[in-house]
Amino acid sequence: MASAAEQLAANMNMGSFARATELHKRLLFTLGALIVYRIGTFVPIPGINSQAFLQFFQNPDGQRGILDMVNMFSGGAVERMAVFALNVMPYISASIIVQLMAAVYGPWEKLRKEGGEAGRKQLNQYTRYLTVVLAIAQSFGIAVGLNASPGLVDSPGLFFIATTVVTLTGGTMFLMWLGEQVTARGVGNGISLIIFAGIVAVLPATIARLLGLAQEGQMSAFALLFIALLAVATIVFIVFMERAQRRLLIQYPKRQEGNRMAGGERSFLPLKVNTAGVIPPIFASSLLLLPTTVAQMTANADLPSWMGWLPTVTGQLTHGQPLFMALYAVLIVFFCFFYTSITFNPEDTAENLRKYGGFLPGIRPGKRTAEYLDYVLTRLTVIGAAYITLVCLLPEFMVAQMGNSLYFGGTSILIVVSVTMDTVAQIQSHLLAHQYEGLIKKAKLRRGGRGVPTPVRR
Repeated sequence: MASAAEQLAANMNMGSFARATELHKRLLFTLGALIVYRIGTFVPIPGINSQAFLQFFQNPDGQRGILDMVNMFSGGAVERMAVFALNVMPYISASIIVQLMAAVYGPWEKLRKEGGEAGRKQLNQYTRYLTVVLAIAQSFGIAVGLNASPGLVDSPGLFFIATTVVTLTGGTMFLMWLGEQVTARGVGNGISLIIFAGIVAVLPATIARLLGLAQEGQMSAFALLFIALLAVATIVFIVFMERAQRRLLIQYPKRQEGNRMAGGERSFLPLKVNTAGVIPPIFASSLLLLPTTVAQMTANADLPSWMGWLPTVTGQLTHGQPLFMALYAVLIVFFCFFYTSITFNPEDTAENLRKYGGFLPGIRPGKRTAEYLDYVLTRLTVIGAAYITLVCLLPEFMVAQMGNSLYFGGTSILIVVSVTMDTVAQIQSHLLAHQYEGLIKKAKLRRGGRGVPTPVRR
């Protein structure tokens, strides 16, 4: 028999959506924020020669490497050198560092575990401060590189470097603030939606490029059909794995209340196969950006003899290269286990079950329950890490065979599908809450109409 929540969910239709005025406001706010973000990706930084930079970026003989992926995440802002060219990458890098420090640094670990809401806000504040530092460092490197490139800047000099640092850092901080506002006042996770909007924005151009290659004869019709079928199969596979979960049976003992027996209910503890979500590939991509970015900044510099190995190694850290794929896979697996350990604590879950009288049938409450939960979660994480690694590396193998002229990786597909599913789930939860409110109001009206007094709390 379906539960009340499942019955309400089954009854949701366009009529219930039309009556949910609060949800309309949230959706309009989210849409407006994404429109502001897209407008910002077309506003170039002061002093840049937009046409010259676009020609430089789109030069087929240029070794852009990692810039293609950054440009994709930023919705084309990099090729236009817009004010949002850094996107939210400094914020993501800062989040990685703060979460790693919160796992190994004592005071921050205490804030994360025992600080509650205040501790979480304090760590978020540290993340913002570190975002400013990283954004300044990255924007300074970009400004110096542009200033040294002839023809890309109208008036090179110290003033151009200063304005570029201020503009790019301000753009990143504005996007961070905008993402937090969407999370609080809109629908979905704001930072994820900004990355999602950037990826979706370059999707039509990627499809057009594929069709153009097929029309010019550089790609066969069979290869184009294979890519389309592979994309559909990947999306179906991602949806299946993201919805997959292991449901552990939770039993609550019976207890006597007055002259009757109460309790004895059963419920389930759902453990997702992919507990970490899309965080591992994003974190892995962000870390792999660092060495390549440094190499590109020092490409024209005179390196010492003992650093002669640097260009060779960084040349291998491009899409489709074996070293890149190996490091990418290792980092994805690491962050899958690391982020899962942060988001789900078996000891805390076992303690909460024991506190409320729940237990897993056949397993002692307390330490044994925590060990069993850790046992199950570890094996689920192995499956989830293998699934994410497969999805992210499959396009890399295609890049190795076909070249990176049309890069649209598995990370992008994973982000698009996962963010879409999470946003739809939040919309459904808002509709469900609205239906509950409507039922409560109807019940109060019926009770008032029949002259039945409202019970007084004591």
